[in-house]
Amino acid sequence: MDHIFPEVHLGGIRFDLAAIFMIVLTSIIVFVMAKLAVRGASVTNPTKMQNFLEWVIEFVQNIIGTTMDLKKGRPYLMLGISMIMYLFVANLLGLPFGIITEAHHGATFLGMELHMEGEEAHIAWWKSPTADVAVAGALMAIVIVLTHIEGLRRNRKHYLKHYIEPYAAFFPLNVIKEIAKPLSLSLRLYGNIFAGEVMIGVIMGMGWFGIPALIVWQGFSIFVGAIQSFVFVMLTMVYMSQAIVHEEGH
Repeated sequence: MDHIFPEVHLGGIRFDLAAIFMIVLTSIIVFVMAKLAVRGASVTNPTKMQNFLEWVIEFVQNIIGTTMDLKKGRPYLMLGISMIMYLFVANLLGLPFGIITEAHHGATFLGMELHMEGEEAHIAWWKSPTADVAVAGALMAIVIVLTHIEGLRRNRKHYLKHYIEPYAAFFPLNVIKEIAKPLSLSLRLYGNIFAGEVMIGVIMGMGWFGIPALIVWQGFSIFVGAIQSFVFVMLTMVYMSQAIVHEEGH
């Protein structure tokens, strides 16, 4: 029997209901964490969540400081904090458990018919949002759009000039480079998280013999999820610094 994610087609567009549900859930979790961190904030007696938030702020500041002057990068502090918290939660949501239901051809959800190839299928409702290539691509698109906007807004002359450096003939190669950067950013995130969840499914198919391996792999997946959050934010700030910072030596 097939193991698929719940999809509906509206106006020729495919909507993955599991991805949408997990995106909303991730947003709620991050919002609640942020609210708890600032509730009862105190200078003399900070809460554990406040200490955690202060650590995240300092961590993101260090990331920005390694890519550009902190004064120039300070406007992107909230972007980095939001992104690293969202990605960390999103990368780990598919690890604890899964929700799978059986469905027959013609099954509906909220009045919409679920799309499936065969007569029966196992429907997976729970996964990490970033294990969906469309979600990783959307995050990448946000980063790239912001990067180009900031480059044009804060460093227009030199930002446009870099497309024809060192010579005008390099323009096509520079355009290809600008396209390749976001693709690698999104595919790296998607590939690592998706592969991790596929491995969990394979290990669970081993039955009781797979429990020790599952525990080890989930621990490793937490590490990978944290690293991918860090890498995504780090590269985001690198791309931003390349767009807005002009070095006289170049």
